[in-house]
Amino acid sequence: MSAPLPLRAVAVLRATPADDTVVLDYEGRFLRRKRLTSRGGLSFLVDLPQTVSLDPGDALQLEDGRLVGIAAALEPCLRIEGPLPRLAWHIGNRHTPCQIEPDHLLIRADHVLEAMLRGLGARITPTMAPFAPEGGAYGHGRTMGQDHAH
Repeated sequence: MSAPLPLRAVAVLRATPADDTVVLDYEGRFLRRKRLTSRGGLSFLVDLPQTVSLDPGDALQLEDGRLVGIAAALEPCLRIEGPLPRLAWHIGNRHTPCQIEPDHLLIRADHVLEAMLRGLGARITPTMAPFAPEGGAYGHGRTMGQDHAH
């Protein structure tokens, strides 16, 4: 006797409330096919026709109609303060994903970028934070950066 097929997530709904949530880091929110388990214990298979970049607040629609929301996991980041326009330019020039807030920038922890930004006068605080960087030029999407963390 064969095992039952897993429940599948078959669609993405942008900025949609849901009853349950799955917590994913920035890399984990870039997917097409992957088995996930929600906070409520629901196990399902993401099975989308193409790779997507999910944002916190989006939802995966399961084939039975239920919605599972997307939340950003805490991950090692650098909170950057200082001359923000100049610092943002240097971060962007390296195609590094960046979350832009009114009083600070947030990037994933990277020792090479940290040293460069300190050299430019940045005040940097290592932190654990949900990371939700700006999308691509057309809204959703990814900036494929130069990761120096490994």
